[in-house]
Amino acid sequence: MCRTEDRPISGVLFLWRPGPRSGGQSVFVRNPTAEKAVKKRSVPGWLLPANHRITRRSAEPGDSCSALQGSVTKLADNTHSYAFNDLSGSVSLAWVGDGTGVILALTTFHVPFFMLRFGQSKLYRSENYGKSFQDVTTLINNTFIRTEFGIAIGPENSGKVILTGDMSGGLGSRIFVSDDFGNSFTHHDLPFNPLMQIMYNPHDANVLLVISNNKELWLSENFGTNWKKIHDMVCLVKWGVKNTIFFTSNLNGSCIEHGMLELRRTTDYGKTIKTVASKIFSFGLGGRFLFASVMTDKGVSRMIHVSVDQGEVWNMAQLPPVGHEQFYSILAANDDMVFMHVDEPGDTGFGTIYVSDDRGTVYSKSLERHLYTTTGGETDFTNVTSLRGVFITSVLAEDGSVQSVVSFDQGGEWLPLQKPANTKCDATAKDPDKCSLHIHAAYSTSMRLNVPMLPLTEPNAVGLILAHGSVGDAMSVMKPDVYVSDDGGYTWLQALKGPHHYAILDSGGLLVAVEYSTTQPINQIKFSTDEGQCWGVYNFTSEPIQFTGLASEPGARSMNVSIWGYRESYFSQYWVSVTIDFRELLTRDCDDADYVQWLAHSDDLSDPKDGCMLGYKERFLRLRKDSVCWNGRDYQVNTQPTPCLCTYDDFLCDFGYYRKENSSVCVEQPDLKGQVLEFCLHGREEQLQTSGYRKIPGDKCEGGTMPERKEIDLSKRCVSDLLGSELPSHSSKSVFIVITVIIIMLLSVVAGVLFIKKYVCGGRFLVHRYSVLQQHAEANGIDGMDDALETSHTQNGKRDFHDDSDEDLLE
Repeated sequence: MCRTEDRPISGVLFLWRPGPRSGGQSVFVRNPTAEKAVKKRSVPGWLLPANHRITRRSAEPGDSCSALQGSVTKLADNTHSYAFNDLSGSVSLAWVGDGTGVILALTTFHVPFFMLRFGQSKLYRSENYGKSFQDVTTLINNTFIRTEFGIAIGPENSGKVILTGDMSGGLGSRIFVSDDFGNSFTHHDLPFNPLMQIMYNPHDANVLLVISNNKELWLSENFGTNWKKIHDMVCLVKWGVKNTIFFTSNLNGSCIEHGMLELRRTTDYGKTIKTVASKIFSFGLGGRFLFASVMTDKGVSRMIHVSVDQGEVWNMAQLPPVGHEQFYSILAANDDMVFMHVDEPGDTGFGTIYVSDDRGTVYSKSLERHLYTTTGGETDFTNVTSLRGVFITSVLAEDGSVQSVVSFDQGGEWLPLQKPANTKCDATAKDPDKCSLHIHAAYSTSMRLNVPMLPLTEPNAVGLILAHGSVGDAMSVMKPDVYVSDDGGYTWLQALKGPHHYAILDSGGLLVAVEYSTTQPINQIKFSTDEGQCWGVYNFTSEPIQFTGLASEPGARSMNVSIWGYRESYFSQYWVSVTIDFRELLTRDCDDADYVQWLAHSDDLSDPKDGCMLGYKERFLRLRKDSVCWNGRDYQVNTQPTPCLCTYDDFLCDFGYYRKENSSVCVEQPDLKGQVLEFCLHGREEQLQTSGYRKIPGDKCEGGTMPERKEIDLSKRCVSDLLGSELPSHSSKSVFIVITVIIIMLLSVVAGVLFIKKYVCGGRFLVHRYSVLQQHAEANGIDGMDDALETSHTQNGKRDFHDDSDEDLLE
């Protein structure tokens, strides 16, 4: 299965091309059949215990395990089973509203026949978190619902739902809309056939946006009752801030002509439209940043441009340009910074992560040899939402093996993951006492390894991470186990043997898991009230089911979890949902005595800087491991931030500087040493005077070490001409002067100046950057265009990123 190397290692996961793709659909389906890469202050995994003296928060095993006694009777009285009497091949679930208990289940069965398709859909509704369902198919007039568009749920707690179906005879499209949490539906026939799922305005759920299959952009301001066409020949569309709409179009009639698109903006729902950039390859939004991938004049490469004012002014990002066979990808973004992946030339399967300044313009190198396959578009980049500043990803080692690394400071430093204390190094380790943990994520699922779930974290479950992994020198292809971290990835515990589906309930006060098997039916669920130290087992049925998935309300506040699967006989198959309410297991509400203070990022209590991360300390009130009580739906994360004095750890290496391995000192890049550093910002040539450091975006340290840094306006215009005529342009005299200067520079071979213009003002150079977390693909693009990626948090399931390596993933 894996390619061989000069020194084959049994059981090691190697990069393999081409990688198979996974559907990434939010449905259940029946019969589911680096050391050299870490260039900044990195240390081998086996040195971590000496440098990071973190110990796990733990309770005496007997204390927490004894609390689970007598749970079987409580759970048996709160277990509810429901059988769906239809033969559908898949079921889609959607929670409507927060804390309402409303679930919609859409079952679908269809058979394609030449250019037509025949099938049926059934809609079920629950008002009690799935304990029982009512067949409400009559509300949609027994219409066949197009599952590729899913169940579109409105933003916030609007109670709005949209289902997209076919009209009788399949000659048109019809939508069913609800504004009362799916209790009733109204249908509207569409004057077009949608190409994508209908998009809500995030700030006004009555306003809808969609691209038709003939590439027209349509908008409704009254929740689908009436529609108006905004524009023809639209390739990609995105909501911006408030009522702003961005879209790319090509009047030549083709969305396949990369680099020939125009980026347009409207703030009044299409009454007025402004072209803000041309020569666009693709665009995306992240935090307050608007990104555009722009073709150069020669058309052989493209570069990233950034705007922080909705496209009025653009700056060229100081990133390497990419050719036709490469791509850019935003891995994560907020209002302070951007993580950007830049693909390496050739079909290497890796690239470099760069991290931005607070303007999204100046970038620094964060991680080399970052795994991001070109054929399948898989990256293991994971934002650990349960603790500030933590990211986990994979690198491709020079021997072709895949290894996990973690950053606790927003990409400033990457380290191997510490080996769990209750594990031994596997056969991939050269030294049985020196190895690290490797986390399975999207790449493993693309390789069809037995990894049913991606890493799971929740913002309201502080410090918790659940993930599949292996322990050795590199990621293993053998059956993974489930590991739990309770401190944001510093330390780990092997919690369960073998692959499982898992979920976080009650803001981390309860963990549940179901063992995953593609062949054996199951009838047990496991649960833990001490963050994975001790697990209880409950037999939820006397008739095992073929397990397909575990479902709980998004947000990790619910106490209900549903086990989905099906039963089959010689003559029939039918879906079964078993919902367990764990509320009676936690017999009392938590009080102040159940919580204890916890200092995040703490590894040496004797150090006055202990816990300082990105300029401040955070103390949390966290549930004691031996407390068996209910946090409740109203639980809020309690944190007490304290500012820290600035040290060099609060600074990234500035433009033109880098850190040598195992060093915190920023030194000049050899190829730029002694050169004047200039770059283009807000249409002006700026000269950078720096001692080699710049503050990490979002860092809140005060006083202490403050390296000198300033930017000097050289009073020279330097606006890129790549974005088209509506941007500020030079006069003909200025153009003549620029051309003359360029010719003189070429003829006189002023190597230093030419070098800086090439490598500092947009060419290839070595600096560090951020990457933007891409969670899942939206159906907002046209065939041949980018698969647009949302930055909304998605925990479960494989997500498709892109089909080809020449597509920029800017969302």
